[in-house]
Amino acid sequence: MKTTRVTVQKEFCAECSLAISRFIGKMKGIDSVSAEDGRVVLTFDESEISEEDLLRITKENIERLGYRVL
Repeated sequence: MKTTRVTVQKEFCAECSLAISRFIGKMKGIDSVSAEDGRVVLTFDESEISEEDLLRITKENIERLGYRVL
């Protein structure tokens, strides 16, 4: 398992945090997702999903919710 982090411009509202956790958490290879305090911490299996793909998907979804990734 590997862990990576994404920093966001501002703290998530509760609904957005839940939406990110639910969507990303259902992806194949994802072990855990924590979306709190303006950051997303992802633990994943590199044999199932590459870090590059995971970061791209995470960034796209964060931006769709109206937040900016730093």
